[in-house]
Amino acid sequence: MCPNSTTTTVRRNGVENKNNKEQSISSSPPNEEDLTEQLTKNNKDAQELLDKNWGQKIPEYVGQGCLSVLVFLMGITMKGDWLLFLGLYMREEDTSSPKELGDWGEFLTVRFKDFWPTYFVAATTVSYLFFFGIGGFLHFYYYVGQKDNPETWKCQPNKWLSVKDEIHEIAVGTFSLTLGSFISAVLATWVVNGGYTSLYFEFGKYGLVWSLLELPLAYIGTDYATYWFHRVYHMPFFYKHFHKLHHTYKQPTAFSVTAIHPIEFLNIQCVYIAPMFLFPIHAAPYCFMLMYIYYHGIIDHSGINFKRKWFQPWQPDCIFHDNHHQYFHVNFGFNCEFWDQIHGTYRQKGKIYREDIFWGQGKDITEATEQELMADSGERMDENPLAYGDNKNKYL
Repeated sequence: MCPNSTTTTVRRNGVENKNNKEQSISSSPPNEEDLTEQLTKNNKDAQELLDKNWGQKIPEYVGQGCLSVLVFLMGITMKGDWLLFLGLYMREEDTSSPKELGDWGEFLTVRFKDFWPTYFVAATTVSYLFFFGIGGFLHFYYYVGQKDNPETWKCQPNKWLSVKDEIHEIAVGTFSLTLGSFISAVLATWVVNGGYTSLYFEFGKYGLVWSLLELPLAYIGTDYATYWFHRVYHMPFFYKHFHKLHHTYKQPTAFSVTAIHPIEFLNIQCVYIAPMFLFPIHAAPYCFMLMYIYYHGIIDHSGINFKRKWFQPWQPDCIFHDNHHQYFHVNFGFNCEFWDQIHGTYRQKGKIYREDIFWGQGKDITEATEQELMADSGERMDENPLAYGDNKNKYL
């Protein structure tokens, strides 16, 4: 036998002995320490999977769902629109032929029959009940009950409206509320008594395509119109004499939603009322659109870090409009932030905004003084990062 073959045989035998040894070790039964370690690891993994105690408290989605329903009810009742919806339903049920009217006296008497006291009193009563009932609930649940931990729910946790401003917004808001109830009562009596409206009640009356398009067209059209109305009211003259009243509330609450100048209030209401006279739209989607708009009007003024749902990619979070109140001339959109993005009025990280900087473009930080930068930095620090989509203040 040659030396090389001997060496190869020795090496092969050594490898086999090593493999046999490892196989023997791996096949040996685990000792008590290994079993204990493995059991502990399994228990830890199981504990991590089961550490959520659903029975400890009522799930958050229950409270959030109930709160959404309450805000929804407040939205459809605070301006008396529920009465308009009822009037539309009553008109649908009435199959009698419209009456030919003679002079203006007879025209007004018939078209606005039962306006006073039936419709107006009903509208204002329900509006007040829900406005103060649900608005009061939001106020006491958050602003009183959770005042000690505002960093968990408030858009501006370090700033609060004074008691004087709270009373002020409720007084101004109540006046607008009454005005809105008056308008809704007028519209309800008009519709119920056979007055002209482009609303219709038969599904598919104008074809399937129009039935699919009418709601998004009405929604987009009214929202874009309110963007421009809002932006016009931020021009120096209109801001000083009308819209500045609404910006008295730098930290808005649910009561701020109707606390605006009556002239501006009428302008905005005309935009929302316009579809029921300008083009055919079914009563159901039109009423749904109004309810949606009013619901988010309350949400966006609440000062609470409500966020849009997964099925609302167009809807800005509450902090979007809260920024508008905090920084004044920026973020003019209501239910769609796209208008601000395409018109350059969307808030930008590299700019500062103040009440005396008009036109929605802000001031570049490279042009700001040290004092302006310090003041702006303080405002940014007052924002709650939890109010943003990723729980991070994107402007810091």
